[in-house]
Amino acid sequence: MASNAIDRLVAGLGRLPGIGEKSARRIALDVLTWNTEDVRMLADLMVEVKTSVGMCSVCFNLTEVDPCPICSDPRRDQSVLMVVDFVGDLMAVERMHTFKGVFHILGGRISPLDGIGPDELSIEELLHRVSGGVVSEVILANGPTVEGDATAQYLRECLRDTDVQVTQIARGLPVGSDLALADQVTLARALEGRREL
Repeated sequence: MASNAIDRLVAGLGRLPGIGEKSARRIALDVLTWNTEDVRMLADLMVEVKTSVGMCSVCFNLTEVDPCPICSDPRRDQSVLMVVDFVGDLMAVERMHTFKGVFHILGGRISPLDGIGPDELSIEELLHRVSGGVVSEVILANGPTVEGDATAQYLRECLRDTDVQVTQIARGLPVGSDLALADQVTLARALEGRREL
């Protein structure tokens, strides 16, 4: 029979995204095999990160310095601005080491059913950055969901009367996938995004 302390740890770990009850219990039981100093180091690190990391005042990335290293990097092309929904999206693009522009993180997607409208996102700040005259292209890299599409459409409307070029990342079939297994929406987007060879 599990103790209350273990159940509390499982409940706490279960609050993490992507961690269900079984995974949380497995992690909790594994942590109990660690020596006390390793557990303390992990706990201290979590508190340190929580207290030392904040938001970049320019792009809303998570950072220990403001502005963040991406915004303050003189080698980055400040005229090309990629708009993403979440910090995780920025991290995914950065792992490729190919994008040399800068970012703007909205902090979510427009989702009326969840009570998230344009005012809950950093759209005003995006429009302010674009109005500064440095940005020449805005790349919309919103998630491939109904909410992501609605957000991208809203942003296109907001940017319609500006002098910036508005583009959107391509969507479609992943490399190595089987055409017969693709869902209708993915297949339709792949067809819409076709290019001349």
